[in-house]
Amino acid sequence: MILAPMQGLTEVLFRRVYEECFPGAIALAVSPFIALTKNLRFSTDNAQIADVLPENNVGSIPVIPQILGKEPDEFITLGNRLYDLGYNEINWNMGCPMRAIAAKHRGSGILPYPDEVRSILDQVVPALKSTLSVKVRLGLKDKNDIFNLVPVFNDYPLASVTIHPRLGCQQYTGHPDLDTFGEVLPLLKAPVIYNGDILTATDARRIRERFPQVADIMVGRGVLYNPSLPLEMKTEDSTLNSQFIRRLMEDILLRLPTDESRIRKMKEYWCLLWKSLPISEMQARKVLRQEKLTIVEKMICDFLQ
Repeated sequence: MILAPMQGLTEVLFRRVYEECFPGAIALAVSPFIALTKNLRFSTDNAQIADVLPENNVGSIPVIPQILGKEPDEFITLGNRLYDLGYNEINWNMGCPMRAIAAKHRGSGILPYPDEVRSILDQVVPALKSTLSVKVRLGLKDKNDIFNLVPVFNDYPLASVTIHPRLGCQQYTGHPDLDTFGEVLPLLKAPVIYNGDILTATDARRIRERFPQVADIMVGRGVLYNPSLPLEMKTEDSTLNSQFIRRLMEDILLRLPTDESRIRKMKEYWCLLWKSLPISEMQARKVLRQEKLTIVEKMICDFLQ
């Protein structure tokens, strides 16, 4: 099982604590994206870069850095810097559904333009020291986008193709289009990884049973809803989940510099993690309404007893 990239959530703070509490449960993670910008600062001052620096990932889930962008020269420069740090694979984000990103032909916004994708791959693949994988959706507004991209992808030695079978315009609404995913799966030469709405162990089993050709499964929200999901534990058994949440909150208090940043990060995680505990949504929302760190910390600790 692979941990999906979720901006602001599956960063190294989360990955490190997760590996400590559930060693080996998740074999690999794809990092939240590093956005290509001119004169990208490759330093610890850049949070996106700091997230994948090897010294920050000691004891963490092994990670594949993900790049968001479409500028070949900048892609190659960043990719090769990451290779020099020890990363043998880079992932290209072609699935981000955020409208502001898609409008710039980034993320899922590039999916309707196979010629543009080919042009980028023509330049990037031969120049990268590492291998390249891609993460895509079925399309931006039309599921036929993916069928137009298949012959493009098949012309390059991609490490894998991860498919989230929604359209970019859907964001995270509706349901994954498993029928179209099933049509695309046998057409791709590269190993295919499934991503999308794996919220329970039963969901994962159903995908593997229906699509035995799938190389692996990528899970995002499901691990935030139930951290013990990769161990196929019952969601109502919250013992290990409570331990994990407690350690994550401790790490937030230890590593973030201000009360404001600590309470913001605690609430970001709490919005999802409370679902793994035997409490009601009404109880969970009481935490989100608090503005003082000490109160938020105490309320969460009380729920973890």
